[in-house]
Amino acid sequence: MGFESEYPKVDFLYLSEKDMIAAGVENMGACIDTMEELFSLIGKGDYRMGGANGNEHGLKMSFPEKSDIPGFPVNGPDYRFMAMPAYVGGSFKMCGVKCYGSNQTNRGKGLPRSVLMLTLMDYETGAPRAYMSANLLSSMRTGAVPGLGVRYLSVKEPEVASIIGPGVMGRTAIMAITAEKPSVKTVKIKGRGKKGIEDFISFCKERCPSITSFEVCDTIEDAAKDSDIIYFGTTNAAKFEDNPYLNASWIKPGALVISTSALLMDEEFLSDTSKCKLVSDDYKMYEGWGKGKEAPTQKTVSTLIGMAFYDAVAAGKIKESDVTDIGDIVNKVKAGRDNENQIIVYAVGGMPTEDVAWGCRMLENAKKNDIGTKLTLWDKPEWV
Repeated sequence: MGFESEYPKVDFLYLSEKDMIAAGVENMGACIDTMEELFSLIGKGDYRMGGANGNEHGLKMSFPEKSDIPGFPVNGPDYRFMAMPAYVGGSFKMCGVKCYGSNQTNRGKGLPRSVLMLTLMDYETGAPRAYMSANLLSSMRTGAVPGLGVRYLSVKEPEVASIIGPGVMGRTAIMAITAEKPSVKTVKIKGRGKKGIEDFISFCKERCPSITSFEVCDTIEDAAKDSDIIYFGTTNAAKFEDNPYLNASWIKPGALVISTSALLMDEEFLSDTSKCKLVSDDYKMYEGWGKGKEAPTQKTVSTLIGMAFYDAVAAGKIKESDVTDIGDIVNKVKAGRDNENQIIVYAVGGMPTEDVAWGCRMLENAKKNDIGTKLTLWDKPEWV
């Protein structure tokens, strides 16, 4: 995959955001199919991420609250830099690193909150194969993983979906939900601002024509009630207790709860396997984050619902085997939905393996259709 360089010469492909669009990065159906192939590989162990355990999300660099050094950067909302390495086997057989910088003040400059790039590299030599814009790529895979959950975990004919957090993550989530289940005709929306909600509805009317009804809700309870699919894609609150909370009494039988962001739920409900089923994208990632950290790790480490799964296991409330990885469901090692009345909570933390997989497909499409700019690293390295 990539330019098959005749070493020592190394060529690679640069793909701008416009190139990525031309290569099909916004094709949600294909992205969900790619995630299905990826999570089958993850279920078989044919992947690797960072850290000694091979399951770390990535390395984050942030800045202190204050500094005595003149001009030194200080902390701010969503201000961080991340490097996220991964290897994916199977038909992909590629290493990659997604890197990004994030700052909430970017929006005042006309930029997205985060600016992302993905480098694909030969898994043997480390030579670059592609360097590509990754904002759309990352957004699409973020929606496609919930879409994979809808494929395997939702009731057969869901009619109502709720989006709590109608931002970019909410947009790709509703794309994925309707791509998998066109039976969804009604979307309930809980957002923070009128403009964001209006923009989301406009997006749905353009991209998701199967939706015929929109209901704007004032509370999470209103949004969740009577919904077949409940999706959370919000930004973290300043205080842990102010993050979105979902009470079990608001969830209808058979509902699928999906969270790619902060979500608080009662431990008693999550620990009762007779009332709900817990499914994760990769439980080992949450376990790696949580081991040795102060409990509850959902408060001290990450507000993702996957950490609540880990806390329940660590506290002995449930067994690790009570958490089912989506890869095992894809590979038919474990069952998905057991019956139409079962409530399922699906934890999605986001992994660089997803970026590498979808990036590989974009590189394939770009090569087939002569998209992008071929760049030369060197004809021969100066020093060997």
